Amino acid sequence: MEILRTIVNVVYIIVCAVLSYIVLRQQGKGYGLSGALTGASSETFWGKNKGRSEEGMLNRITRYLAAAFIILSVVLNLKW
Repeated sequence: MEILRTIVNVVYIIVCAVLSYIVLRQQGKGYGLSGALTGASSETFWGKNKGRSEEGMLNRITRYLAAAFIILSVVLNLKW
């Protein structure tokens, strides 16, 4: 049982490190005052095709890693 717990701990540390890196790579959501007033962020090519861009990929990876982080946190807090 200790070997399994050690493996889960190592995976948890890797998920934490990768999640931190991915979150720091993402751009901020603030488009400035002009973008907020004109709505320019949704009218651009990148705003319409956000899911296919690098930012969309980073958002998907962040969701999956956050889910893995939560699940691993619960698993590690179980009484083995």
